[in-house]
Amino acid sequence: MVGAFVSWSCGKDGALALAEVRSHLAVSGLLTTVTDGVVAMSRVPVARLHAQADALGLALRTVDLPWLCPNEIYEQRIGAALADLRAAGVDELVFGDLFLADIRAYRERSLAGTGLTPRFPLWGRTTDALARDMLAAGLRAVVVCVDPTQAPPEIAGRPFDEALLRDLPPGVDPCGENGEFHTFVTDGPGFAHPLDVETGEPYDRDGFRYVPLRPRGPSTG
Repeated sequence: MVGAFVSWSCGKDGALALAEVRSHLAVSGLLTTVTDGVVAMSRVPVARLHAQADALGLALRTVDLPWLCPNEIYEQRIGAALADLRAAGVDELVFGDLFLADIRAYRERSLAGTGLTPRFPLWGRTTDALARDMLAAGLRAVVVCVDPTQAPPEIAGRPFDEALLRDLPPGVDPCGENGEFHTFVTDGPGFAHPLDVETGEPYDRDGFRYVPLRPRGPSTG
């Protein structure tokens, strides 16, 4: 089987992409960029990423980037990580992108010449149906970041479920593909066990509404 890593931001799209390729690709790990110990867009702590990787039985490779990272540093560090993956026998990098053509083109350009082939298993699927396919597959997630210029900030902290999909205003993509919201997956296909997390008090930072995540009960990091 072809060896692969999944480009991972801890959310539902990557989780479904992983589930869809795992039957025919030998997925060995997750690749995530982090800044100051958190995922840049969602501010999910690296410890929660490790919990996801452990539940999925996969390695986690993080690439540390400075805040307001210059493009040359980004490309240097990502390039080094991709070279390491290729040297370790990885052939493909799987992405959860849905329909943003400019993002896909950037991914393809970034992998050109690396020996890694990009794969987009969810590409072009209708996002309304896709969101419900996620729920039907047993995927469970919580909204951890909202762009209040595109979606109601009150959805921060809510489960990604049928009720949320019904409540989304017209114009908000059901999968948040335009950056309306970001999620953290707590269970789904391939998880050995669900992640027992609880949300803290929502807060605003840099124009976004965030919800902190912590393990339920005594802290484990």
